[in-house]
Amino acid sequence: MQAATPPALLIDGTATIGGAPLFGPLRLEAAAGRITCLLGPSGIGKTTLLRLVAGTDEVTRFDGTITASDGAPVTGRVALMAQGADLLPWLDVTGNVTLGARLRGTRADPARTRDILARTGLSEHAHKRPHALSGGQRQRVALARTLMEDRPLVLLDEPFSALDAGTRAQMQELGARHLSGRTVLLVTHDPGEAARLGHAIHILGADGLETVAPPAAPVPRPVDDAGTLEVQGRLLARLREQGAAA
Repeated sequence: MQAATPPALLIDGTATIGGAPLFGPLRLEAAAGRITCLLGPSGIGKTTLLRLVAGTDEVTRFDGTITASDGAPVTGRVALMAQGADLLPWLDVTGNVTLGARLRGTRADPARTRDILARTGLSEHAHKRPHALSGGQRQRVALARTLMEDRPLVLLDEPFSALDAGTRAQMQELGARHLSGRTVLLVTHDPGEAARLGHAIHILGADGLETVAPPAAPVPRPVDDAGTLEVQGRLLARLREQGAAA
């Protein structure tokens, strides 16, 4: 689906709300075709950062630049998978997956829709409404909707945080497989998720951005990989230090 090489995403600036500083100065690069994970305490501005990139934040003042490495506009090339599935209850699975096309007043390609439903294991649920789905199935719909948009830049805001541990691990693997080749910026509170999925890992704190070297194993990393567990432990310790200092 995603044939062309995606650009890197470059974020450089500061953010304030009502004159109060939120984050910055910040310089963050999400490498082309890779998953960049961003952790940090609640309230530091991680979700706001994604909304700024997506162009949906109308409250925060951002002084800086959000650019793509190929020089083309970021606007129109971003897909956002928000916290929770955010499905419309009156639409079935197919309707939710093709929602973007409906909002744009266009018709989704039926063949491509069937392909994405099959790839995400939703073919048998195509005509079910959200209330008839499990939590994991609803997250699959949200992922399928993100894939349907076929954007080179993908923003994930704690997309699997509401799932049980087993389903979350499955969704992490599914997401990593189907988002391969896109430039992904993933916000998470889960050190294990960052250690499994991050080609690059950063912690956003009051003093700026801290980079943590990722494990050596390829993404998605096994949950019991020694290097993954070691990085998970270091991330957790650093986040606890931040919490204690807050």
